Amino acid sequence: MNIRPLADRVLIQPAAAEEKTVSGIIIPDSAKEKPLKGEVIAIGNGTKDEEMVVKVGDTVLYGKYAGTELELEGGKYLIMRQSDILAII
Repeated sequence: MNIRPLADRVLIQPAAAEEKTVSGIIIPDSAKEKPLKGEVIAIGNGTKDEEMVVKVGDTVLYGKYAGTELELEGGKYLIMRQSDILAII
């Protein structure tokens, strides 16, 4: 992929939504929740005030409404600021 985020932005590929509950009940498409974790695909260089902490390949948790959704080359991605990331798993 030839996308490179600028400044303190991060490109994330969201994890797939859960298909079943822990007890084995199949979740229909209309009831699936938006995943809140994903894998970092690309990062920017940071800014003079904020050093980049996340690395490519990290699995991260982010807020429900964080980032901007993108569709590129048939895949769905999110681009967001590093400060929108809640934790590295």
